[in-house]
Amino acid sequence: MTSMGKTIRTVSAGLCGAVLAAALGASPVGAAPAGASPAGSGPAASAVTGAAGAGSAGAGGGPVWEPRPTGSEARFRGLAAVSRSTAWVAGSKGTVLRTRDGGRTWRDVSPPGAGGLEFRDVEAFDGRRAVVLAIGEGDASRILRTDDGGVSWTETFRNPDPRAFYDCVTFFDSRHGLAMSDPVDGKYRILSTGDGGRTWKVLPDTGMPAALPGEAAFAASGQCLAASGPRDVWLATGGGATARVLHSSDRGLNWTVAASTIPAGDPARGVFALAFRDRAHGIAVGGDYRTGQPSPRAAAVSRDGGRTWRQADTPPAAYRSGVAWLPHSRSAALAVGPTGTDLTTDGGRTWRTVDTGSYDTVDCAAGRGCWAAGEKGRVARLAR
Repeated sequence: MTSMGKTIRTVSAGLCGAVLAAALGASPVGAAPAGASPAGSGPAASAVTGAAGAGSAGAGGGPVWEPRPTGSEARFRGLAAVSRSTAWVAGSKGTVLRTRDGGRTWRDVSPPGAGGLEFRDVEAFDGRRAVVLAIGEGDASRILRTDDGGVSWTETFRNPDPRAFYDCVTFFDSRHGLAMSDPVDGKYRILSTGDGGRTWKVLPDTGMPAALPGEAAFAASGQCLAASGPRDVWLATGGGATARVLHSSDRGLNWTVAASTIPAGDPARGVFALAFRDRAHGIAVGGDYRTGQPSPRAAAVSRDGGRTWRQADTPPAAYRSGVAWLPHSRSAALAVGPTGTDLTTDGGRTWRTVDTGSYDTVDCAAGRGCWAAGEKGRVARLAR
C-alpha cells in the first residue's frame, strides 16, 4: 500500500490513529477539566488522588454528573463501570486508572513500559480482573490482562499482521469475548477468546459479509463492538457509503448486516457506538466527529436485534461517541460526546441535552453505577 493509501486508511478508521487523535483533542470542552498533573505510565506503585468535585444541576433537571478528579491529563476513551464504587479507565500514553471508592481516589495501574500505547477500550470483570486493548497498525494493536488489580499485567495478544488495526473488545461473560479489526482482505477480522482474554485466536471469515469501500470502525469509546446475553454481538461501522450495523448470534462466526439511518459517505461519519439492553432493543449513535460539522440524524433505534433501524424522532443535537442504557430501565439511556450529554426516556426515540461537559464514553453497572470519561483526565459519576 502506498503512503497515501495508508493515510486514507487511517482517516477512514475514524479515531484509529495519531492524526485523528490529535484532531479530536482540539474539540471544544463544555466544562473545566478535572485534574492538572499527568498520571505516570509506570507500575502500579502510586495512587492518584483527588477530592471528589461537586456536581452541578443537569440542564432541564436531568441527570447530574459529579466530577471525580483523577489527577491525570490522559484522554480516557476506555471505561468499564463495575459498580457505583468501582470503575476502570484506559486512555492515551498507556494510562490505566482504577477506583474502588467511588472516584474519591484513583490508583495508577498502568502497565509498565506502556507509555507508547494508545488504550481505547477496557473490559473489567471486577476490581481485580480486567482486559485492555491498545489500538494501532500492526503490533501497536495489543491486548493485556491483569488478575491482581493492575499490580501486574500479561500481554496476551500482539497483532502480527501489518494490515490489521484493532478497534474494540467486548465480553459476553467472564470467559468469552471478541475483539475486532478494521477490514483485512475486504472483511472485518474477529479475534475470539474462551478463557477470559488469556489466549486469543482469529476466527474464520467465511461468515463475515464483505466490507464496503472505505468502511471501517471507530475506536472512539470502546463501543464499536457491543454484546448482549451469551451469544449476540453487534459491530458498528462508518466511512463507507452507508453506516452499517453487523450482527452475529453465534459469538462472531456468522454475521448479517443492516443499514443504519446515521449519515455516512465520509471517513469522519458513521455509527460510533452501540448499546443493546437485550437481544432485541438497541441504540446507535454517531455523526461527524469533526469540530463544527453538523451531525443530523445522530441516533437510531432498533427493536428487532439490529435487523432494521429507525431514525430517532428527536436526535441529539450534535455528534455523540458513547451510549449506555441506564440500569434497571427499559427506556432510559445516556449518550455522550465532546459537546454534551443527552438523555432519552423513551427508548431512543427522542433525546434532550442534560449536560454540556465533554465526555467520550459512558458505561453503566447495576445500582446506578453510571460513569463517563473523556479528555484531560475527565471522569464523572452519575449523581442520581
